[in-house]
Amino acid sequence: MSDLNEIAAYDYELPPDRIAATPAARRDSARMQVVNRSSGEFEHRSIGDLPRYLCPNDVLVFNDTRVIRARLYGTRAATGGKWEGLFLRSRDAGVAEILSQTRGKLNPGEWIEVTPPHKRPDEQDGSALKLELLERAEDGKWIVAFVVNGERISDSDEVFGVLDRFGSVPLPPYIRDGHASAEDTERYQTVYARQPGSVAAPTAGLHFTPELLSRCQQAGATLQYVTLHVGVGTFRPIACDNLNDHNMHSEWCVLSKETAESINACRSRGGRVFAVGTTSVRTLESASASGELSSFAGETDLFIRPGHQFHAVDALLTNFHLPKSSLLVLVSTLAGHERIMRAYEEAIREGYRFYSYGDAMLII
Repeated sequence: MSDLNEIAAYDYELPPDRIAATPAARRDSARMQVVNRSSGEFEHRSIGDLPRYLCPNDVLVFNDTRVIRARLYGTRAATGGKWEGLFLRSRDAGVAEILSQTRGKLNPGEWIEVTPPHKRPDEQDGSALKLELLERAEDGKWIVAFVVNGERISDSDEVFGVLDRFGSVPLPPYIRDGHASAEDTERYQTVYARQPGSVAAPTAGLHFTPELLSRCQQAGATLQYVTLHVGVGTFRPIACDNLNDHNMHSEWCVLSKETAESINACRSRGGRVFAVGTTSVRTLESASASGELSSFAGETDLFIRPGHQFHAVDALLTNFHLPKSSLLVLVSTLAGHERIMRAYEEAIREGYRFYSYGDAMLII
């Protein structure tokens, strides 16, 4: 038996043609592999079959984060060289943290002239955006100031509006090298996205349409929402050999008092908590670290790995994850390592589509 603390235990071979490079024709047309932890059996269904697995008093918990237009393109004012950046988060007084990529060495005090995305003439407002590089941070990050038409942005909330005008939707690097098309602007976003702040979509939620949400409610389930802003760390595989040495990335999340009370009430009536996506799992388990689910708001660096005791999640709808990723470790911890690796092998044989735009797995 593999040592479950060794990252090699979470590796598998995926044929390149199993990676979903484009979204399905319809959001609710994805396939769904059902993994039954009690019987050990696998079923092959479609996402439209989800309501049949729900019972009265069950609760579906969604992450209502909204993907922001975090990818920026421009040129270095000093050299004219091409530049590309990824907004990560706002800090106080309109200062932001970004990842930056260009030829040559950047220096504090440099300016980046941002190129707005291609728009029709009637959509352009004539504004100009520049970034002032204030200081280099760790891991290739930079602290920058946003300057629009010569005026520095001083309100962090304004930054999202600037990104809407000058940025593009970021994609995972395995889809078109991370460069979004016009279709991605709408499809790489859940239909219930409300709270801006993510650089990646909570992809299990991409399968839902208003009609499917309604059918889940008709089956007797309650719909509840948490917020976790997905960070760039979700794209990164675990680089060390042993999970004990992994430095888990932090993400901001919130579970309101009202939502916590509703979820607890459903469970007290015999209902189950179905987390939609690993981000919902991470939020719920962070909010129940004491053993009791209660309101929570703040950064979480929770690493769900072998030995974790689940306090708030009974079932999970998720997509198929990258080898050697913290998300595959999470799913394996919930459903059992051997069972999940067998499920992945079968999904590959059955032609399932993998990763962000791919098919779904329901663990019950």
